[in-house]
Amino acid sequence: MKYQRLSKEQLEEMHKEFINFLATQTITASEWEDIKIETPEVAEQELDVFSDLVWEGVLNKVTYLEHISPQQMHLFYLKEANMHVIAVQLKNGVDLTTQEGFEWLRNNIMSDDVEFLQAKKEYSADKNADKFTLIQQGSIISSGDLFSYFDKIIN
Repeated sequence: MKYQRLSKEQLEEMHKEFINFLATQTITASEWEDIKIETPEVAEQELDVFSDLVWEGVLNKVTYLEHISPQQMHLFYLKEANMHVIAVQLKNGVDLTTQEGFEWLRNNIMSDDVEFLQAKKEYSADKNADKFTLIQQGSIISSGDLFSYFDKIIN
């Protein structure tokens, strides 16, 4: 397995897609029930393959990721050849994960307590694995609004 298995909830949400996946494997509903009972390890493998296919599809489409922690914000623009990262760091103890902290940042964007950094990072041989690692580390897929906002401010 390249990524991670989808959660039970995610698999339930993708029930129709999973049925289509099984159909492409020429596995009927009754055969799937038999596989789950008689050879659960094969059922597990099918779930893993399906999960990887779903993750590949998602990761191929991801353009922006955000990771916000109490004192830092990392905003990623996932370009074709590399990723552009904008980091915002607070030096005063304000918590960016709260509404008040985010409002403080918006009102004090040019304060000496706010530090901006940016960098470009090349992908490894497996671009989607790099994206997935960022997600595993706590990044979430976003629309890129925050990245665009800060990009305009610092560039």
